Amino acid sequence: MVNAHISDPLNAFCKDTNAYLEGVPGGLLSNMTFAAKDIFDIQGYVTGGGNPDWRASQGIAKETAWAVRILVEAGATMIGKTLTDEITRGIFGENAHYGTPVNANAPGRVTGGSSSGSAAAVAGGLVDFALGSDTGGSVRVPASFCGLYGLRPTHGRISLNGVLPQSGSYDTVGWFAREPEIFAKVGAIILQSDLTNELPRRVVIAQDAFELLPTNVFDALQPSVRRICSLIGQESSARLSETGLSEWRDQQGVLQSREAWETVRDWIDETNPRFSFEVSERYVLAKNISDSEINSAQNIRTQVLNRMNDLLSDKAIICLPTTIGPAPVVGQKLSDRTDLRLKTSQLTCIAGTTGGPQINLPLAHVDGMPVGISLLGSQGDDEALIEVARRLRVAD
Repeated sequence: MVNAHISDPLNAFCKDTNAYLEGVPGGLLSNMTFAAKDIFDIQGYVTGGGNPDWRASQGIAKETAWAVRILVEAGATMIGKTLTDEITRGIFGENAHYGTPVNANAPGRVTGGSSSGSAAAVAGGLVDFALGSDTGGSVRVPASFCGLYGLRPTHGRISLNGVLPQSGSYDTVGWFAREPEIFAKVGAIILQSDLTNELPRRVVIAQDAFELLPTNVFDALQPSVRRICSLIGQESSARLSETGLSEWRDQQGVLQSREAWETVRDWIDETNPRFSFEVSERYVLAKNISDSEINSAQNIRTQVLNRMNDLLSDKAIICLPTTIGPAPVVGQKLSDRTDLRLKTSQLTCIAGTTGGPQINLPLAHVDGMPVGISLLGSQGDDEALIEVARRLRVAD
């Protein structure tokens, strides 16, 4: 099946659907094109979820996902659906069934996942913006690897109606754009907001997060840190965790994995689907999580929330790296990626746990490849983070 509306040299789009929605003329997003990750329902089409057995077991969607519909009503034309890691269970963007999208801003490197095709389509200029989802980093990581603006919004801020779930306590709808002005216009529509010109009052530099970085990545991000601090005006530094960010990562891993398993448990039991080894391993581990592990993780989660509430008081934001470096090469051994995955998860788990927004700013490069810096706020601070992105671009 070929979508006549798409020229796709980047393997960003799904080849088994020709979903297309013409934008309603006259809206804020008129004359813009976008893509939607293949976890968003489009009326009249099957939602594939990055796995052929999932696709084969699903019926045709009866309604279009709210997030897609609101953008089309604002004038944007959806030209197709994009590749995702299997059932959104990955952060690198390599799909064993459908292949790996091309990262136009770091050739030979992965796009990141699980919103891999959406990031590839935006980075490669195939669309103006694209929808993704973020549970454990699936917008933030590709945004960093591909050099894009990307937001994981406040949990619950954007409707998940018509979106394939992974872990309900952590799932969010996010989006990518190359330009902050387009990014902000999309935000005004999908957040149902007039946005704001107010900035956060102070910025806290996350010392322990930056300590995870190799020296060359740390050095590359420092000019961006200085720009952010200069814009906000009031700055300080703090260690986020007294016990280590790895403990924070592990508690989210336990809670998110249990929910992810419960989401698809019955389907796996009935279907015996084909998964890549990496995805299969994650579900096996998730299946065996004990109730005592859940209770322990919930206790740690409470401690994280209390600590972050203190740090984010008085309209503060946290400045931290988005990932610990640029994208790894395509086809790298799983064992060689373990350190990158575990350390990056120490960074992405924070917003996942707090439910607050986190924006990736594409302000730095290492050896010519993008690497992002992030700002994390309290729940409801989405607009302030978008305004920071706009102000920094104006200052370029």
